[in-house]
Amino acid sequence: RARLGQFKGILRYCQEAAPTLQSLSTLPAAALRPMYASMWAWRILGIFAFALGAIGVVLPVMPTTIFWIVAAFAFVRSDPRWAAWIYARPGIGPQIQTFVETGRIGMRSKAAALAGMALAAAGTIFLFWKHPWPMAGSLGFLAIGAAFVISRKAPLAAAPQPPQDIQTRKQGE
Repeated sequence: RARLGQFKGILRYCQEAAPTLQSLSTLPAAALRPMYASMWAWRILGIFAFALGAIGVVLPVMPTTIFWIVAAFAFVRSDPRWAAWIYARPGIGPQIQTFVETGRIGMRSKAAALAGMALAAAGTIFLFWKHPWPMAGSLGFLAIGAAFVISRKAPLAAAPQPPQDIQTRKQGE
């Protein structure tokens, strides 16, 4: 029931965030047509990727993060409010925002991604042991993904805050 409530909230947010024609009416029609079509193409890609990621929340076999990263990239180009909604998700949102905005991956996220890829490689070897071409193709894609994850830098540390003067008062003053 809690997950159903989450999905209803997502649908309600999507309906509220739809663009209005009044906000786009200030542009000439010739300029609006390609932009409007492009915006909807990005939005459809984002909705599709988000739906696949939402399925991954329920089914442990499907990944969530990569689909939500694609959705955030698409929503940034179509309607940044939808990307902001993904960024606001507890646990996964800040990491997605960091990756989308800077291309950086935190060390814990890197370790989790590489561990998942190692498990996928082990499963691939187990399942395709007698089929060398599918095994090689799958392991090749996993190697490319691992190289990409390893090549990403870690996020920059937050700037240290200068010390503040703390004055203590004696009780009774």
